[in-house]
Amino acid sequence: YSELSAIEAIQADGDVKATNIILQGLPPEVYALVSTHKIMKELWEIIQMLMQGTSLTKQERECKLYDEFDKFVYRKGESLHDFYLRFSLLLNDMNIYNMKLEQF
Repeated sequence: YSELSAIEAIQADGDVKATNIILQGLPPEVYALVSTHKIMKELWEIIQMLMQGTSLTKQERECKLYDEFDKFVYRKGESLHDFYLRFSLLLNDMNIYNMKLEQF
């Protein structure tokens, strides 16, 4: 920082802090892809692109879970315990995505 003016040093410090804050909030798989980038603008653009994919994947997973919930039935020969475990796993998966059952 010694070769920077006071304003440039403040800007550089702010960039480092902003970068650290953003990186701390990323999912591990996204962090691994972007943590080596040093230019904040490039970093932000890459994160936006990667997170859009994450959002689409989340929407697809939610749709599959709603469909699975809608079609959930007892399987012939299945014990009550196994039925309960399958249903609990489905509800836990839905809970991970903060999905609401009010729609049903």
